[in-house]
Amino acid sequence: MSLFDPFALRGLALANRIVVSPMCQYSADEGRAGDWHLAHWAQMLQSGAALFVVEATAVTRDGRITHGCLGLYDDACERAFTDVVARARRLAPSAPVAVQLAHAGRKGSSAAPWDGGAPLSGPLAWPTLAPSAVAFDAGHPVPRALDASGLAAIREAFADAARRAHRAGIDAIEVHMAHGYLLHEFLSPLSNVRDDAYGGTRERRMRFPLEVFDAVREAFPADRPVGVRVSATDWVEGGWALDDTIALARELAARGCDFVDVSSAGISPAQRVEAKPGLHVPFARAIREATRVPTIVVGLVTEPAHADAIVANGDADLVALARGMLWNPHWPWHAAKALGAKVAVPHQYLRAAPRWK
Repeated sequence: MSLFDPFALRGLALANRIVVSPMCQYSADEGRAGDWHLAHWAQMLQSGAALFVVEATAVTRDGRITHGCLGLYDDACERAFTDVVARARRLAPSAPVAVQLAHAGRKGSSAAPWDGGAPLSGPLAWPTLAPSAVAFDAGHPVPRALDASGLAAIREAFADAARRAHRAGIDAIEVHMAHGYLLHEFLSPLSNVRDDAYGGTRERRMRFPLEVFDAVREAFPADRPVGVRVSATDWVEGGWALDDTIALARELAARGCDFVDVSSAGISPAQRVEAKPGLHVPFARAIREATRVPTIVVGLVTEPAHADAIVANGDADLVALARGMLWNPHWPWHAAKALGAKVAVPHQYLRAAPRWK
């Protein structure tokens, strides 16, 4: 196996093993995609990567992280999203497009990163929701704990967003269960202190995220893949850990999950992340070996030889790049050149493309 071997996720054929990771752009207008998204999506779709995953896309208005977050929660959002997907596809018609569906939970109602990223206050703020009334950190607002009707509404919002994504022409869905957002908040004992059917034991903490996955899987066409992004560990003593993630992945596999996109952290400011190239590779390998579910690994993989070795060694099935793709949107071209492979290049750019071996 190599980085440039083809792969399949359910009915979706991928030309190679490179994925453009979902990256928030904080540039939407009331959840609606616009000119920035067209420019960004088109650039990523022309990169030569096998799959482009659209940024975290909120399933409800109050499920956004910031006022600039993308959404698929009403007809106006759907129209704008559909239009930008169609225009971007005309520039790169063969590249598959996925979307990451998300709810920010207690980490919503925040300023954009370039404005400091702090919780909003005053008329710009909105109430946040979570499994429990536990703030993310000192100085952050205490979220409202979701009741039965709130849980039902969010389940249906994820399913409705999946239907909207299908109508917009999306090829795959990634359900966001990572980075301290709502579904991760249910999983981690650091944020979920409920004493009902959705809290306490690991099995009960997994219940709502699994219900959401089931709702999305049912709402999206059966021949198209649905997977999840997970935080394999909280990097906090007493938090969610790798053995928990493996248990979750087994439950997801039984429900028809097509891939697990492996990241980590985000639930607590007390986290102590062991940042190094390929920091999530051991987690991805452990999940893949325990469940046989295809894995995507992301996190500080920047060199073509490293990415190729991850696939060749069976550590993960696909390799996702985020900031590396922003730094070099033609990373797959250079990787193909370095590894003696070839990727698709727009005709207009052929004279600038590497001379493939």
